[in-house]
Amino acid sequence: METKSLITFILYLISTLLILVFDSVASIEGFGENYDTASLKRSSFPKDFIFGTSSSAYQYEGATNKGGRGPSIWDTFTQKYPKKIKDQSNGQIAVDSYHRFKEDVQIMNDIGFDAYRFSISWSRLLPGGNLSSGINTRAIIYYDNLINELISKGLKPFVTLLHYDHPQSIEDAYGGFLSPKVVKDFTDYAEVCFKAFGDRVKYWITINGPSIFSQQGYTNGIYAPGRCSNWLQLNCTGGDSATEPYLVSHHQLLAHAAAVKVYRQKYQKTQNGQIGLVQAVDWTIPLSQSSADIDATFRARAFKLDWTMEPLNSGSYPLEMVHYLGERLPKFSKEQSDMVKNSFDFIGINYYSTTYAADAECPRKNKSYLTDLCAELTYERDGIPIGPRAASEWIYIYPQGIEEVLLYFKPLLKNNFFTTHILRRFLRTVLECALMAFL
Repeated sequence: METKSLITFILYLISTLLILVFDSVASIEGFGENYDTASLKRSSFPKDFIFGTSSSAYQYEGATNKGGRGPSIWDTFTQKYPKKIKDQSNGQIAVDSYHRFKEDVQIMNDIGFDAYRFSISWSRLLPGGNLSSGINTRAIIYYDNLINELISKGLKPFVTLLHYDHPQSIEDAYGGFLSPKVVKDFTDYAEVCFKAFGDRVKYWITINGPSIFSQQGYTNGIYAPGRCSNWLQLNCTGGDSATEPYLVSHHQLLAHAAAVKVYRQKYQKTQNGQIGLVQAVDWTIPLSQSSADIDATFRARAFKLDWTMEPLNSGSYPLEMVHYLGERLPKFSKEQSDMVKNSFDFIGINYYSTTYAADAECPRKNKSYLTDLCAELTYERDGIPIGPRAASEWIYIYPQGIEEVLLYFKPLLKNNFFTTHILRRFLRTVLECALMAFL
């Protein structure tokens, strides 16, 4: 692998931290608030603590026109809006993991990782997006080979079914996640994966960061499929930033839950695996201790975190969202609510950063998901950043945020929760390493 690709690979593994929360995770006690990491080493962690790295198909595989793969929405997006990509690149080659996965796996083995989380390209496996269009056997062979290579090197495969890149064919046919039709097609796709790979894959992630996909793809149009309201003047492919993000998240939750239901009913008992989803997290704290800013913080948490997590907990959306959105927020039927509730064996957390929240007036017109928070989010208080800025302008180093996030989610996770002292020390080490790499 070229030096640039290796650096990209390492920075990605540093910035993406997957925390699996399930019954077998050991409780960790006895660590104080000392963040001196000089003596921290692998033996400081329990023997069953899993160190790993992760990737996503469009960012890594390349070979977008090879092996029978059909186009995804990211192929279309990068071709139609190249200026929305900072360096105007695309995933046609990426780091060429499709051809060089053995080198990648060897690098992971050399580093000493225990696991690799990767995503399957839906449009590679089902080029037409659905079963009636046929299964691409060359994709089965590729992912078989990748999984077998990982296992042969002692790495556990963690497989994500969807990482923002559904097939362009279903986007063209019915609008992708804007339509309830996507639930069946996603469930069929998931079942193909369970059948083909479930004898070796024991950790399944249905969807990565559903709220991020809804926000970036349908609120401001900076991710595929690039939709937003015309009044934003962001050069989008149509859209309604006040309604579409909520509809897309609704269908993602239903698709996730339907896939979990199939897995639990038909495969889990014999394959002995676990299934969940990954929530992308930016934590929020009050800019001041005024009641208005504290209320704004709770609203921001409801819209950014509970939007996904509360339905998994109770089968319903957060009351704050119901109150502020009214008819713009989709509703679950009784059957759908029962299916979504507790549809996880674990929750993955991708923690990025933390912002301050200040109260802001709710607009009466030109509404969008981002204005619905009725809060102004900022990385600074009195001109002082919340922490050191990384290379990405939207990431500020705030390690304690992940502990606060986990404690916030504790009621949802109930007994499937572990104490965070050692995790917090580990995260600070990771973030310090990341900061040094960026600087």
